[in-house]
Amino acid sequence: MKHLTIIVPEGENNLSSIVGAYKIFTRANAYFKEMRKKELFKIELAGISKHVEFYEGLFTVKPHTNIAALKKTDLIIIPSLNHNYQKAVKENQLLIDWIEQQYKHGAQIASICTGAFMLASSGLLDGKSCSTHWAAADNFRTMFPKVNLQTDKLITDENGIYTNGGAYSFLNLMIYLVEKYYDRQTAIFCSKVFQIEMDRNSQSAFTIFTGQKLHGDEMVKKAQAYIESKLDEKISVDHLSSKFAVGRRNFDRRFIKATGNTPVEYSQRVKIESAKKVFENSRKTVNEVMYEVGYSDIKAFREVFRKITGMSPLEYRGKYNKEAVV
Repeated sequence: MKHLTIIVPEGENNLSSIVGAYKIFTRANAYFKEMRKKELFKIELAGISKHVEFYEGLFTVKPHTNIAALKKTDLIIIPSLNHNYQKAVKENQLLIDWIEQQYKHGAQIASICTGAFMLASSGLLDGKSCSTHWAAADNFRTMFPKVNLQTDKLITDENGIYTNGGAYSFLNLMIYLVEKYYDRQTAIFCSKVFQIEMDRNSQSAFTIFTGQKLHGDEMVKKAQAYIESKLDEKISVDHLSSKFAVGRRNFDRRFIKATGNTPVEYSQRVKIESAKKVFENSRKTVNEVMYEVGYSDIKAFREVFRKITGMSPLEYRGKYNKEAVV
């Protein structure tokens, strides 16, 4: 029998991802036993304290075991953390060291939402792809520049390390792991029991783009502000670089280093974020919104909108503005 460890971190962290992971894998185990006459995992919650309080003492979790008693495990699930990431990492260094050692001895690891901060602190994500909550992306990039952060992705899967996007999208990761470890039939059963959509692979539609501003390049900050103030205009990169008296190649390099996007990508994201807000809150047509954000070619606007959000402008409006559909 394989061993599954669900980590219970120290501090005020997220309870739902611990409970959700435990319930889904327990149900998968039961179903698998019915079908195959055996359970796949021994499932245990593990930490470094006998009990951990959540939400100012409203709930308490009592881990089954201490990590010191676990010499070997096969799959580790790291739940979501609170928003004080540096404090959470500092409080959980013993767990982080243990996770690193277990990976080196063959364990696979899955991080939920901001649990990626714990995982990245181990160094195991350096040079690898990773996702986390889009709202934590700027902090994550600042703390872990060696990690290939891809917040558009709902799930990443690389070298026995799995990560996922934000909040309750962890349910999609659990179904993904159930299929990976059990089989497709068990995954479908769990998706139906818990009513979780299968095969979702993007969190783009949920992202609110605010732009990476946690950097020290003042020229790039001015360029970002300029782009954001000229929503209805089409601005060339040559115009931007000359405006700020920087060579084109150097301008591109500095912009990408500071924001994680090329100037063109940044401009597109700012424009599409503005378009999303208009679709959510008005009855304006696609053409009207397109012109407002500086596009004149409907095909180009649709393509960029779909690339960034994962759906067409009409689909987006239909999903987030019921009044506009009536």
